[in-house]
Amino acid sequence: MRVPRLRAAASLTALVLLSSACAQAEPAADAADPGIGHIHGLGVDPADNALYVAGHYGLFKVSSVDKAERVAGRVQDHMGFTVVGPKTFLAGGHPGDPRASDPHLGLIHTTDAGHTWVTVSEGGTADFHALQPAGGRLYAYDSQAGQLRMSGDDGRTWMPGADEQVIDLAANAAEPDRVYATTRSGLRVSTNGGMDFTGVKSAPLLSHLDSPAEGVLIGPGADGVIHTSRDGGRTWKAGGRLPGQAAAFTAVTAQRLLAATADGAVHESADGGQSFTVAYRPPAP
Repeated sequence: MRVPRLRAAASLTALVLLSSACAQAEPAADAADPGIGHIHGLGVDPADNALYVAGHYGLFKVSSVDKAERVAGRVQDHMGFTVVGPKTFLAGGHPGDPRASDPHLGLIHTTDAGHTWVTVSEGGTADFHALQPAGGRLYAYDSQAGQLRMSGDDGRTWMPGADEQVIDLAANAAEPDRVYATTRSGLRVSTNGGMDFTGVKSAPLLSHLDSPAEGVLIGPGADGVIHTSRDGGRTWKAGGRLPGQAAAFTAVTAQRLLAATADGAVHESADGGQSFTVAYRPPAP
């Protein structure tokens, strides 16, 4: 897809801003409730179909379009938030207390829907901005190293991969060696478990991407338009449009999509991105 020069430049600037969006000031220890903050991730718990919003200042469970409750009262940054099973989530991120000795959480894991978390690996070292399971593999982007990493034992140990500046990752269990990365310069793909990447020349400029089924790729463009490929990225079809650039995106299935925008609203599609309704809107300041 050809993009006019000015539009491409504006979209690239937007992706640069998105890739550094976690750099928010931390609240003082005695500050008032800071709210959700920038949204880093979205997911649906298959245990009860509840919508979760992973924000800069906590993990929140949405109970209605205008109500989201912070899980366990914990103020903590959740990067790379990923639902991997009933009540079972993965994340990276940063502690909520700015006085904490370790600024990076490494890989953390919960089996009670975020009420308690345990450190799996790399605590105090890795800053995992993106996490992507694919069958028996787990891919991660460590922003501290600027590197893709791969684990074959649920994140307990890691193998280094290619040096890439990644915004989001996508993979599917049917093809565990194939992993896609959205970057500032365009979509890239690896067919050898993240050891090296090549550009997907036919792809639009995407901010996020997911692969809910074998060969199916869905993600928002830098302009908010939803793009879908059903042949592994060779051809793409444009669908509906979000009311702004996506700050976070998840394809629960090929039909059920979730996207957050910069205003803190969460939008949901039941038709593969042709249309969206508001699933959550934060209260007015």
